Amino acid sequence: MGAEMLKLSIFGLLVAAAVAAGAGDSTSARLEAIFSPLADGRSPGLAVLVRQDGRTIFQRGYGVRELRSRAPIDGSTDFRLASCSKQFTALATMLLVDDGKLRYDETLTDVFPGFPEYGRGITIRHLLTHTSGLPDYEDLMDGPRWTAAHQIQDAEVLELLERQARGKFLPGTSWAYSNSGYVVLGLIVAKRSGEPFGRFLRERVFEPLQMRRTLVFVNGENTVPNRAYGHARERGQFVEADQSATSATQGDGGFYSNLEDLAKWDEGWREGRLLKGKEMRAALVPVKLADGSAPHWPREAGGDNLAPGKPVAYGFGWFLDPYAGRARMWHSGSTRGFGTVIERFTEEGLSIVVLANRTDLDVPALALKAADVVRATGGAGLNRL
Repeated sequence: MGAEMLKLSIFGLLVAAAVAAGAGDSTSARLEAIFSPLADGRSPGLAVLVRQDGRTIFQRGYGVRELRSRAPIDGSTDFRLASCSKQFTALATMLLVDDGKLRYDETLTDVFPGFPEYGRGITIRHLLTHTSGLPDYEDLMDGPRWTAAHQIQDAEVLELLERQARGKFLPGTSWAYSNSGYVVLGLIVAKRSGEPFGRFLRERVFEPLQMRRTLVFVNGENTVPNRAYGHARERGQFVEADQSATSATQGDGGFYSNLEDLAKWDEGWREGRLLKGKEMRAALVPVKLADGSAPHWPREAGGDNLAPGKPVAYGFGWFLDPYAGRARMWHSGSTRGFGTVIERFTEEGLSIVVLANRTDLDVPALALKAADVVRATGGAGLNRL
């Protein structure tokens, strides 16, 4: 047994002994009992952040960033955020509206005059709330043109959408989770701001919040510091599975970040540092359909459909469904090699972030289990970092 494995085994025994001895009511020990068995010094793993009332009260890394060097995961390890990126794309859009460079009621044909007729009824608000009816660009990528080595780019997504004659439904009449919509929002931000999407985010969001290692990744243009690489389990073994044909798109999932920066992101939301008052509240109003009814997930299972046929509450880049009767804003992400979730229980001042560089863990369920532990113990025994 190697030294790292020995340390982990001893630590696991100590945690188990503490729980058995009656220290199980300690929030820290109970959180460790959830996460520490999931990864060791020879496996990809996860990073966990718990914040309460504006303070980080639990932050841990488990496992390794990648299997070559076995560099350990810690608070500065950058993970691909996948669809948790959408909250940043939504905020960028809101900032442009606040600047007077964009309106929520503008349509796709207002921004892209060459877009087909079906885009005339699709507004910025529809794109933000997944009520646009845009076709899924992943379903339009037929043939061998795009691979992990030759990935589809945002402009090519727009080209695919412009070749279609109609959407999936009339804008505002139904709800369907849309990566296409958020890729297009990234393009709109770039066009109306007059600068690349990633640069706009850096200047208007990341630098003001001092999120120094968060970025929109563009291969060949920038690098990801302390990068975690994605993994999948095959035949009982972990293999690197980091990129796919759709990994280069930006607005729907192309961000990388880490626990330390996401703590600053959480604080920025809590204090309203980037937008205040009614501008920020606009993101947190669940969308209604054109007839005034609440939307539902599509009935057909598959793809990004998390809850076929069930009601859904969505604002701008955030799900707003309550959990156990408690108000929350949340988003999960899943892509090749990664699973992520950010949970914010707004009335309790409780935030949970879990980032994993492997796909065999139910990351949203782990975050909710952590939230249940904090509530049940009242934060007893936590180290206030």
